[in-house]
Amino acid sequence: MDLKKYLQELKKVVNIDCGTATIDGVEEVSRIIQHWYHDENWQCDRVSLGEKVGPGLFATNKPDAEQYDVLLVGHMDTVFPVGTVAERPFRIEGNRAYGPGVSDMKSGLLNILWALREMDKATLARLSIGVAMNPDEETGSAHSHHWIGELAKRSRYVLVCEAARADGSLVKARKGIAGYKLTFKGVASHAGNDPESGRSAIKALARAVLEISDLADMSKGTTINAGVISGGVVANIVPEHAEMIVDVRFQDNDEYARIHAAIQAYGQREFERDVKTVVQQQAHKPAMSPTTDTEKLMQIVEQAGAAEGIDVRWKSVGGGSDANHTAALGVPSLDGFGPIGAGFHSASEYLEIDSIEPRIRLLKRVIQSL
Repeated sequence: MDLKKYLQELKKVVNIDCGTATIDGVEEVSRIIQHWYHDENWQCDRVSLGEKVGPGLFATNKPDAEQYDVLLVGHMDTVFPVGTVAERPFRIEGNRAYGPGVSDMKSGLLNILWALREMDKATLARLSIGVAMNPDEETGSAHSHHWIGELAKRSRYVLVCEAARADGSLVKARKGIAGYKLTFKGVASHAGNDPESGRSAIKALARAVLEISDLADMSKGTTINAGVISGGVVANIVPEHAEMIVDVRFQDNDEYARIHAAIQAYGQREFERDVKTVVQQQAHKPAMSPTTDTEKLMQIVEQAGAAEGIDVRWKSVGGGSDANHTAALGVPSLDGFGPIGAGFHSASEYLEIDSIEPRIRLLKRVIQSL
């Protein structure tokens, strides 16, 4: 492969601010990638997912296919705000490339493109391949997961090309994720002259934080983090408003059902007299757990790795991806087919350059083996 060209293309898409909410940036990335697929004579269409996010992209070698042998999935958005590229644009230091989204997951998108660029004509004639690229994975794929799910239901297998772990492992399982915002509405009053007329939203929140945290069950891998809290105006006013943002992670979807029911019931609770509790679910991704059919797909990947001289190892991880949604539909799904990287969602995010070419070979071999 032409690694110099790959890195030039990577630089081009990394040096665009494209956080999920930066719709213009996501659109620019989509236009560039669409052009690249058109250059390879693949049909690649923009998909409208509403006004709140950028477009999705769908590329295929068989535009008339009703079913796909494999659906390759990646996302075009990052978690970073406008101005990040100006602060720390794409750069290379030794064997590592840096920049916003360099491994999560601009390089994964490029690995899909390059694996397909180098695919032999016989495989492309034999297989129906779909590539779904969404604009909002970093905020839970709220606007795109139904679209990707419908494509997945028409596919034999799903390969998500998020980055491989820092030790090179692929991903066989991911925790499910749920996010909630709890708002507490009390009554304001003067804290010195008339405290008895007030109803403290912050006191209600404090009680709720302790109770919601106790729903966690580490023995089952269920964690709960009240990660953001806010409330009040000044110290001498009994606070009439407070809110918290809660992150829930679970390995078992039955655990999600338990937690979800408990948190939703808080909407009927008064954690402090006359303080109303409002519960809003902000995100949900089901847990990704291997099935018998997924284990068969894992064997195909392991055989492909052996053929390419690549040691294939597997991990279960806490972060979610679009593989959570596709696996929950019963479609064999695996993840981590991008190059090796780490430091996701931080200024230290990096990509191991010498992992690019081997991981393209692995992805290409897996597709050919289907």
